[in-house]
Amino acid sequence: MTTPSVFRPDILRGKVALVTGGGTGIGFGIASCLASAGADVAIASRKPEHLEAAVDKLGQYGTKITAVETNVRDREAVERMVQETVAHLGRVDVLVNNAAGNFYAPSATLSPNAWKAVVETDLYGTFYCCQAVYPVMKEQGFGRIVSISMTLHYRGWPLMAHATAAKAGVDALTRTLALEWAPDGITVNAIAPGPVPTEGVLKAFTPPNADAPDIFALEAKAKEIPLGRWGEPDDIGQMTVYLASPAGNWITGSIFVVDGGSWLAGRT
Repeated sequence: MTTPSVFRPDILRGKVALVTGGGTGIGFGIASCLASAGADVAIASRKPEHLEAAVDKLGQYGTKITAVETNVRDREAVERMVQETVAHLGRVDVLVNNAAGNFYAPSATLSPNAWKAVVETDLYGTFYCCQAVYPVMKEQGFGRIVSISMTLHYRGWPLMAHATAAKAGVDALTRTLALEWAPDGITVNAIAPGPVPTEGVLKAFTPPNADAPDIFALEAKAKEIPLGRWGEPDDIGQMTVYLASPAGNWITGSIFVVDGGSWLAGRT
């Protein structure tokens, strides 16, 4: 199901958005919502196979779409990503830090490389991207940064020490950069999604030795969510458009939970 946009089609006309991890899942949903609101969009991914099909699909909105291959763990690659976006689209008004890595692993046996991979992607990558767009946004006198966090670190979550630690850092980084960069006309906020059944979530519900997720388990879990359904990428995308639009002009340093009431009910 695609959520109809509550924003007029030109609310972001003339703006340029850069979405990391924008080729699939929540990132593609965010890119779609931004494009449908009139923004020109650059999507970035370290997997080029994710980008070509995504660019074709985003073309339906009639705005300029470009793709940039990058690895957010590599600071120089991130700087090139921003430079290429400016070269193709002229500016960067909105940065969405969506690229992330995640997998279940027992903390007692979590390897240094596994810890490093997730923390560098989720936390270092977010910082590198923010730092790279800062000069562009400062010169413009305008910028909107939205980082995608999570709710699991609010109470802790077994087998997710690397991801919860990294996303807690993203929340702290969001508040700090919001204070530092407010004088430059840059707002910095985060969105903490609840359960959105992207490929990664479906994998978590795939029983051992099975090739597909347990549909009955998925349906049961959805019924536990107070609003009675799984989230969709567009649910996160619409909040991103809100923060990027003039409606978000006086919002900074905030983390918005978008989860159908799951966290309050103790479901995530």
